[in-house]
Amino acid sequence: MDYKMLHIFRNTPFGRETFLQTLYFCKTVKAAPVVYIPKSDKFLFYFSNDVIQVDLDSSYLDNPKTTEERARRLLSENGMREIFLTPKNYTASTLPDIPTHFDFLSCPRSVSDKSSRIGLGHIGPKVRRIIKHATFPVFLTSPVFKPWTSIAVLFGGSNNAVNALRLGLKLSLASGLPLDIYTLMEGRDQAYYKGVVEKEPFWEMASPGVRKWHFWEKDQFDDMLYEIPHDALLVLGAYGHGMLKDLLFGSKMEHIQSTLGNNMLVTGPKSEIDLR
Repeated sequence: MDYKMLHIFRNTPFGRETFLQTLYFCKTVKAAPVVYIPKSDKFLFYFSNDVIQVDLDSSYLDNPKTTEERARRLLSENGMREIFLTPKNYTASTLPDIPTHFDFLSCPRSVSDKSSRIGLGHIGPKVRRIIKHATFPVFLTSPVFKPWTSIAVLFGGSNNAVNALRLGLKLSLASGLPLDIYTLMEGRDQAYYKGVVEKEPFWEMASPGVRKWHFWEKDQFDDMLYEIPHDALLVLGAYGHGMLKDLLFGSKMEHIQSTLGNNMLVTGPKSEIDLR
């Protein structure tokens, strides 16, 4: 395994919390953090069907004299190898092009919105757009460092939910941590959801690693969220169907954000998950 996670470093106490979360993720799943220290307040992601300009708030450029030293210190303290990303291409002199060939992106919710809104569990439109077009899952960190000791997958039966389950298995195999599945049944019985995954080639290998599959009735959404362990990494797909259709891009996501303090790993419709 040679996973790489891109992290946009911010030299603030809040940014340190996010970086610690990235480092914990990388240590847990045996990935390497690739650190980008921005020199300007914006950069471009070139995806296959879209170009996204990511606007950073001014705090990403604070205290530049100590930024790299602090990043190096945190990497050293956590036993991680130093890999810094230096942009090679620029669309404009202050607009670097950042590669998109990573396995994961650590994406603080502050990338495109004011921190005051983050506290209310708001995900900005730029983050949503990245998730929509990225070929890698996006790691949305909790506001403060929060280790996780298990993996919880929200599974609603859609193709993207299958992708999220595949991702949860991948992380479980890499970390050795237990995996739980949470399903909100929307007019279907348990056999339907089990039938969806049993058709997948990876399921035979995955099923022994599943600690428990939790099923909840349609009107028990809040109860289901409460039962997700507070120290679990929550894995979910951005799109589903039925009640979970707007999970990421609608009120449900904001509800989850304001209800759960868990770290979240989100697969978008173009995320490419393999089990290598």
